[in-house]
Amino acid sequence: MGIQLSSSTKINKKSRHDIKLMRQAGLIVAKVHALMREMAKPGVSTLDLDIAAEALIREEKALPTFKGYHGFPATLCTSINDRVVHGIPCAEDVLKDGDIISVDVGATYQGMVADAALTIPVGKVDEATMRVLQATEEALYASIAQARAGNYLEDVSGAVEDTNLTYNFGLVKEYGGHSVGYKLHEEPFIHNYRTGVRGPMLQAGNTLAIEPMFCMGTDKVITLEDGWTVVTSDGSPSAHFEHTILITEEGDAEILTCLPSGPFRYFPPTKA
Repeated sequence: MGIQLSSSTKINKKSRHDIKLMRQAGLIVAKVHALMREMAKPGVSTLDLDIAAEALIREEKALPTFKGYHGFPATLCTSINDRVVHGIPCAEDVLKDGDIISVDVGATYQGMVADAALTIPVGKVDEATMRVLQATEEALYASIAQARAGNYLEDVSGAVEDTNLTYNFGLVKEYGGHSVGYKLHEEPFIHNYRTGVRGPMLQAGNTLAIEPMFCMGTDKVITLEDGWTVVTSDGSPSAHFEHTILITEEGDAEILTCLPSGPFRYFPPTKA
């Protein structure tokens, strides 16, 4: 879930017990995403998706983190086409062939939170729009590769910006990632571009939710009257990908919001 936060120089370190619980929360989030990829077909409403996601989370003995968060009314954020983040599920939003939909979800398991998003193509999506998805997913994994002990938060942000520059899409700056675990949104905010401030050094036990958002057109966004839904100001399509990751004792990043088979990817990794 993208949000606006102030900046901070401290990242909470999680204990081994905390991390064990976050792995379970992350697995539940990954299961929800797998179900959403199966369900997101023409004729299905975003309310249908939300009902199914909440049922799965509760079956797994977890809580839907987003529901009730600052008054948010649903389990999922479902953002179709030009909606960037925080779209509210409803029966009137029925998916059609050619749509793309960002599905953002959090799960709280025994008090610990994991959070992730992906953008799903519905039916046959045109090549130009799929390229936005490809760029955004690529940026996520490029930034995860920089999320290792000894690097700085600015290295993570810079990897998102560098990927965007190779595609020249709009880069949403008002929203971004965050630390996560004890709460859905912990400091510090993770920008999707370089700020010129390197920020805190990453250490083992840090858990981050990294979430780039790219748009086909402008990087300008506006919030609708519902107070939640963020859309591109020019109506262009937008994509959003996110994982919760852990900086391990070995110093690299472990993706917590994936199935045991490994993280789902729409596009193969870019060759070095």
